[in-house]
Amino acid sequence: MSSARGPGNSDNRGMRSALAWWLVPTLIAGAVCAHTAGRPATANFATARDAITGPYASLLAASEDLGPARDARVELTAALRDGSAPQALARFAGDHGLSVTWHPGQNWATLAGTPAAAAQALGVTVHDYRGQRGQVFYASPQQPAVPAAVRGEVSELGRVLGYTPHHESAPVILPLDVPTSAVSAEELVRSYNVGPLRSRGYTGKGVTVLVFAFDGFDQSDLDTFAASSGLPPLVPELLGPKPTQRNGEATMDLQAVHALAPDARTVLVNARPTVEGDASYRKIADMMAEADRRYPGAVWSFSIGWGCDKLITAADLAPARAALAQAQQHGTTAFNASGDLAGLECKGGHDWSAPPGPDDIGLDSVASLPEMTDVGGTRLSTAADGSWLGEQSWFDPPITQGTGGGTSALFRRPRWQSALAPAAPDRRLTPDIAALADPFTGMRIVFNGRQVVGGGTSLSAPLWAGMAAVMNQYLVDNGGQPIGDLNPLLYEIAEGARLPAFRDVTLGGNAVDLAGPGYDLVTGLGTPNVDNLARNLLAVQRRIGIR
Repeated sequence: MSSARGPGNSDNRGMRSALAWWLVPTLIAGAVCAHTAGRPATANFATARDAITGPYASLLAASEDLGPARDARVELTAALRDGSAPQALARFAGDHGLSVTWHPGQNWATLAGTPAAAAQALGVTVHDYRGQRGQVFYASPQQPAVPAAVRGEVSELGRVLGYTPHHESAPVILPLDVPTSAVSAEELVRSYNVGPLRSRGYTGKGVTVLVFAFDGFDQSDLDTFAASSGLPPLVPELLGPKPTQRNGEATMDLQAVHALAPDARTVLVNARPTVEGDASYRKIADMMAEADRRYPGAVWSFSIGWGCDKLITAADLAPARAALAQAQQHGTTAFNASGDLAGLECKGGHDWSAPPGPDDIGLDSVASLPEMTDVGGTRLSTAADGSWLGEQSWFDPPITQGTGGGTSALFRRPRWQSALAPAAPDRRLTPDIAALADPFTGMRIVFNGRQVVGGGTSLSAPLWAGMAAVMNQYLVDNGGQPIGDLNPLLYEIAEGARLPAFRDVTLGGNAVDLAGPGYDLVTGLGTPNVDNLARNLLAVQRRIGIR
């Protein structure tokens, strides 16, 4: 797995032709106007030069402009150059009727105030909009520049946007009477070579796995799954009120973790409050911080789409990035599904509609964080006994479903990806790794009292979380420590380790790229041989002096 390759691989040329239409540039007719007919333009209104383009403009264009914002308060994030107190920012805010919230050591702060005060201070327009879902939110069609008075402290400002176009979590679920090659919990253990660890008693005992979801679960489904799979009871704890919705996401994720780590402590985290009202990314950070406080060193699994990376700036994600990095200092490892839109995570969905084009190409924002292990999806082939035969990327072109992946619009290439060749030379590349996602070869779960087949990359992420729980128990039991920030270790092992830890996925693609030898923008480094990966991780920890 030490080889690196560019995206222009000559393999799979037939698939390249089939996918090429996704990449044809389109002309965007019209422009987003920053003032309605009859309203005079002023210096505070957006112009063609400073208007935000892309998916953000599509969101506002598809929404009804209700005029100047009437909210009592708007908020945006300021990314700071270091963790020092932002004194210049506080002075600027005070001079313009705004307030600053900052906590010692944070490399970000929030700037808040009335819409009129924010508009005047930042030289932008702040209006209310009614979206296609009926939601009313404030937004500016302009990206505020960092004021000259604070440029020594502030590197970037976030969007003035009171709504995050999130994807409601809903896994791909098929009834068992649809012809599939679905795998059981036991077959997953064999396929990813978790068996040798499980046979030695490594079942996730002593490790906590947190599943973040918008929906809840019925205990009867978990009881039936555990009993029918020959596993111990699965009774999750709750962090926050139990969500009332039942989309199948939380149900599948909890069962996926339990299939691989049956003795791990599982916790369902209610993430719905993060998309209620404004300041979603700050709320995500608050949720992460509370999870870290309550369950330090836990493994985290996310199967949530909090908007695509082209909608926001890196400053918007500064709170979540800082909270995740802090949790990793306590041993947390975090996995996020790369998305199920085949690399087109910026499609409007219920928020706007547009012909397919380059603006659709993008990543899930939180999944693209360099500290997050981004998980792509595959189609799995197994032998009669469930042992691994092969994998290819998951992609269903007729319905544009498949594994996400691509280059980040927000983050530079981290040092641990510096040896990789694909795509833009200085951008974060995703996904990092992959696992089963195709619902036609998916996992057998129990939902609404029925045995069904679950899939999507929202299955891939909790599978990795379950495997990480098993590996954490093994590491600690053998003198190591919980994994923590996994990404640097993954790429170090891929460059050359004693045991082969990844199965390279070289077939298939998604809507924007092709799989191929070595790292690719469809399935990352590949899928795991868990026993070998655990041994390699322990060897790395011992080499760098972790005991």
